[in-house]
Amino acid sequence: MKIQRKPDWLKLRLSGTAHFASTKKLIAGYGLNTVCRSAQCPNLHECWSSGTATFLLLGDTCTRSCRFCAVINANVLPVPDPNEPQKIAQAVRKMELRHVVLTSVTRDDLWDGGSRAWTATIEAVRTENPEATIECLIPDFQGSRNALHRVMNMRPDVLNHNVETVPALYDIVRPQADYTRSLDVLHMAKHEYGLNTKSGLMVGMGETFLQVQEVLDDLSAIGCDHVTIGQYLQPSSQHFPVQSYITPKQFDGYREYALKSGFINVQSGPYVRSSYYAAESLS
Repeated sequence: MKIQRKPDWLKLRLSGTAHFASTKKLIAGYGLNTVCRSAQCPNLHECWSSGTATFLLLGDTCTRSCRFCAVINANVLPVPDPNEPQKIAQAVRKMELRHVVLTSVTRDDLWDGGSRAWTATIEAVRTENPEATIECLIPDFQGSRNALHRVMNMRPDVLNHNVETVPALYDIVRPQADYTRSLDVLHMAKHEYGLNTKSGLMVGMGETFLQVQEVLDDLSAIGCDHVTIGQYLQPSSQHFPVQSYITPKQFDGYREYALKSGFINVQSGPYVRSSYYAAESLS
C-alpha cells in the first residue's frame, strides 16, 4: 500500500540562512559528497544551515541496491579519489566542526571494502582537527574482520552501524545485507574494541511494534549504547513504498521502550536519522 499524503507532523518549514549557502559552496568547492544530499536526507536544510554535514566517503555510488536508499548504485564504480581524505579534513577545519560524522557508500568491488580509505580519512581529520571527535557510520564490509579491524583499530569516538530494519524485511529491502552480520559488527566493536556503539533503524516499511521491540532487544543484548529510530520516506516511485506513517506517540513509545532496555541515548521521531544531533552520542 502506497501512502499518498504525508501527515501534518511530516511537513517541514524551511528558512534560509547564510550558513546554508556557505556550507553548500564549501562542499562543492572541495568536490565532496555528503550523505545529506546523496541519501536525500530530510534534515539537509537544517543541518547545512547550522554549518554541519555528514561526509560520504568513496564516491556517491554504491555496489548494493537496498530498496529504501536514495544513493545510486552500479556494478562498475570509479577508482576512489586518493585526495579525498585530505579534502574532507580541510573542509572540517574550515567548517570548525567539533564533532565529525563520516560514512561511506558500500564498495564490495574493492579488495579491502574501502577500509583503507576510511583509515586514511580518520588520520587526516585528526591531524588537521586534533580537538574534534569522530563518529564513523560504517558498512558491514561483508563481514571481513580485516577490514573491520582497520577501522575499529582507529578507535573512533563513536562506531555506528545501522541494522536499518527488522529481520523479516531484509529479503525485501536489504537483499545483499544480513541482520546477524550487522549485529556481529556491533558486537565486535563493543566487546573486542570497547568502542562507544550506535545503531539505527527506519520504521514505516511494514514492520510491527513487536518486531521493532525485538530489534531493540537484540541491540541491547550486545551492549549497543545508542539507537536512532526514524520514519522511512520513499525517495522515488522506484523505491520501496511507505507502508505507514508512524505517529509521534508511537515514536515516543519506541523511545520509552529503548530507554527501559538500557540504551544510553535514544533519538526517536519522524525526522530522526543516524547523524541527526549526532554529538549527543557523546553526552
